[in-house]
Amino acid sequence: MVKITIDGKQYEVENNLTIIQAARESKIHIPHFCWHPKLTVSGNCRVCLVEVEKMPKLVIACSTQVADGMIVHTNSEKVIKAQNAVLEFILINHPLDCPICDEAGECKLQDYAYKYSVGESRFEFDKVRKPKRVELGPNVMLDTERCIMCSRCIRFCDEIAKKPQLTFTQRGDHVELTTFPGECLDNPYSMNVIDLCPVGALTSRDFRFKARVWEMSSTDTICVGCSRGCNIKMWVRNNEILRLTPRMNPQVNDYWMCDYGRLNTFKHVNAANRIKAPMIRKEGKLVEVGWDEAIAKVSSELKAYKKPEIAAIGSAFSSNEDNYLFVKLMGILGVKKLDIMPHIKTGDQDELLIREDKTPNMVGTREVGVKPDSNEFGFSSIMNDIRHGKVRALYVLDDDIAADPNIAEALIKIDFLVVHASNENETVKLADVVLASSSYAEKHGTFTNFQGKVQRNRPAVATLDHDRILDGMELSRLDKFGSHNDRWTQGIKRDTRATWRIVNMLATAIGIRWRYNTCEEVFNEIAAAIPAFKGLSYLKIGTNGALLNLKKKSVTVKD
Repeated sequence: MVKITIDGKQYEVENNLTIIQAARESKIHIPHFCWHPKLTVSGNCRVCLVEVEKMPKLVIACSTQVADGMIVHTNSEKVIKAQNAVLEFILINHPLDCPICDEAGECKLQDYAYKYSVGESRFEFDKVRKPKRVELGPNVMLDTERCIMCSRCIRFCDEIAKKPQLTFTQRGDHVELTTFPGECLDNPYSMNVIDLCPVGALTSRDFRFKARVWEMSSTDTICVGCSRGCNIKMWVRNNEILRLTPRMNPQVNDYWMCDYGRLNTFKHVNAANRIKAPMIRKEGKLVEVGWDEAIAKVSSELKAYKKPEIAAIGSAFSSNEDNYLFVKLMGILGVKKLDIMPHIKTGDQDELLIREDKTPNMVGTREVGVKPDSNEFGFSSIMNDIRHGKVRALYVLDDDIAADPNIAEALIKIDFLVVHASNENETVKLADVVLASSSYAEKHGTFTNFQGKVQRNRPAVATLDHDRILDGMELSRLDKFGSHNDRWTQGIKRDTRATWRIVNMLATAIGIRWRYNTCEEVFNEIAAAIPAFKGLSYLKIGTNGALLNLKKKSVTVKD
């Protein structure tokens, strides 16, 4: 440890830190463009210049290591003058297109120009024109004239994604960011360069020109694209999800997320094939009905079959709370044929984030009890029993098991099929009763990733489930958008409910009196009843998650 002085205050820091790192740990902000805590130092933006006593000139804070007794000034007259000069230089050829730039409202150059620049330019010549709307890859668009050559994107591809695809060409004021000859920016993590870009040079082709950042609300939640469970922010306008961005959690995903999770895990929420209400098959067609009629139908049908004739399929796409109540209800009904359908894509995994298991809650689902007592009750055995007529009624929780043609062929033989689903799918087409469940973006819950870390999922989109709205969404957010908007109204008209609520309603219809009013109450029971969850609560899980009480050998998911 060494003692340094920053702006008149003394701090004790580790001796291997740079000035910008030491200042960051001490809650002192030094402006920077090219520096990033997870990338190597390039030192080319020069906006982080600081004054160090006994040094002949200003030094860049990002690459200057601290030393015992060092005295640093971050806001002296020399530093302020240098910051003004650097920002004036950066802005010389920068276009004045903030009103149409996607980065407006979250642009570091915009913020720094206001805070550290003089607000005027002495440059009276024509700006250098560079290419616009360059398609760097399938997901990223480049406006070269906005680029300030910080090289963050280049270093990310080289150091994090391990795919050197970007470089600088030309020199001086004609320098341009581009891809290597014959390359395009198509690595599985390419869209992280959009988050890294401190200006609006790199933008998402999917999100481009859809909304301004101040028009959207952001909700801290998690990605459900695989068993990693990346921490994300879900951005919503008019009750419609417009984008997902990574949220920093050093124990799960750091600052990153993959392109698949960013683009393919939310569009079903506002899709045209959303199920808007419960449905019952009448005269060969699924017809929308009220919740009371649908629940009564399921209750009466399940009572009509013998216990060995009923099987249940839980879901690793559903939360811990959903699966826990599902297991509890099946146990009361005496259903022993209980398992989940695996979703493993062998080989689709890397050393950074992507996992072979494409479900967000395999570990949690197993821990709360969705697992067969023996091989004769496993998923494959259940399918065989269906083919041989031994299982006549099947209850499927939030999983499109009929997407597999072999399973779809078997399900045709089922006498009674009840399905929880948020969107129309192959399993819904075969169902006798469809219970309209909320998507992960519309409900509270917890998911457990492959590391055994329990993480909170929070609602960002509203439905007709008013109790959930009041429980999980700020009233200011409802007031902000109002019910006059068509898209907002369309979302509210969906009479879907969280799966744990549906199971709770079914239990009541069967004659079981459970008193669960919120998802948190279900989790508190899980924490009291299941040793792996002992001591956990929503408060302890917080925003970064909490580990299960598991011994290493008990975690069976491939690490």
